[in-house]
Amino acid sequence: MATVNSVLGPLDTADLGFTLMHEHIMVGAAGVYRDYPELLGPHAMERVTARLTAAKEDGIDTLVDAPTLDLGRDVELLAEASRRTGVQIIACTGWWLDVPRFFAGVSPEQLARVFVREIEKGIGGTGIKAGILKSASDVAGVTPEEEVVLRAVSRAHLETGVPIMLHSYSPGQVGRQQLAIVRAEGVDLSRVKMDHSNDTTDVEYLTWLLEQGCYLGLDRYPGRTASSRARTRTMKALIDAGFADRLCPSHDGIVLSVVGGGNFEHAEAERLEYNPHGFLYLNKVVLPELREMGVPEETLRSLFVDVPRRFFEGGWADGR
Repeated sequence: MATVNSVLGPLDTADLGFTLMHEHIMVGAAGVYRDYPELLGPHAMERVTARLTAAKEDGIDTLVDAPTLDLGRDVELLAEASRRTGVQIIACTGWWLDVPRFFAGVSPEQLARVFVREIEKGIGGTGIKAGILKSASDVAGVTPEEEVVLRAVSRAHLETGVPIMLHSYSPGQVGRQQLAIVRAEGVDLSRVKMDHSNDTTDVEYLTWLLEQGCYLGLDRYPGRTASSRARTRTMKALIDAGFADRLCPSHDGIVLSVVGGGNFEHAEAERLEYNPHGFLYLNKVVLPELREMGVPEETLRSLFVDVPRRFFEGGWADGR
C-alpha cells in the first residue's frame, strides 16, 4: 500500500480520487495569513471554505497546494480548510524563485536536510508533513541560486522518495536545463513533473520532455500567454500522440492573495471575469471541449485519477 503525506496525515494513494495537481489556496509572503490577515481581505477562511466546498460538491477530491514558504505556505490554514470541506490537500516543501540574500553560501546538502525534515518530521512545530517537493526557474533560466535549490530538492527526493514538481518557463524551454541537473543528481525522471508546460503550444518541445520520462503539468487554465482553447488543443495533440498516461491538467488557481490598495471587491470582480468557475474551470469548460474533440470518457477520468496516483506511487501505466 502506497501513501502520500496530506495535511491531515498519511493518505492511501488509492484514495486520492479526482486530483488537481497544481493549485494555490493562498499566495503571499511567509506568515501573512497569521500576522497580516487584513491584507488578504475580509472573511478569508470563509472564502477558502466556499471555494473548496464547491469543488468538493462537483467531484474534486484532492488538491496539491503549490506554495512553498517563500510563496506564503501556511499548513495550519490548509489543515483547517481540509477539515472543514473534506478536500484532501497535499502541501509541498522546497523553494520558489525568491531565493533571499541570506541564503548566500547555503549548500544543496544543507537545504536538502531542511526539506527532508519537512517531509519526515513536519513543517515548523505543526507535525504536518509535506507530500511533494518543489523547485522553480523562470525566464532567466536556472540561475546559480536556483541550481542550489534544484540540487537540494533532487537529493531530498533521493532520500525520501517524495516526487518533484518543477515550476518552469516553457516558452524558453527552460526544462532542458532543469532536467539535465536533476538527471545529473541521479533522479529518475519519471518522478518529476514539469509544471506550466501548457504556457507553450510547441508540441515538439513538450514531446521531447515526455520522451525524457517526466510528467507534464498542464496547469495554467484559463491562462494568459496562450488561450484556453489553444491549451486544450495542445493537450489533445499530446493525448493523440500516446502520452495521456503522463499529463496532469490543473489551474494554478489562487483563492487568497494580498490586494494592493485594499479594493477587495474590485479584485474579486476581476478574478471572476478571468475565471468564473474557480477550481471547476476544467470540469465546466475544458472537459466538455475534450469530449467534443473525441477524447473517451475513460481517458478523461484517467487524467485526474490514475495519472496523479501513478505519479505519487512512482510508476507508469505500462509498468516502466
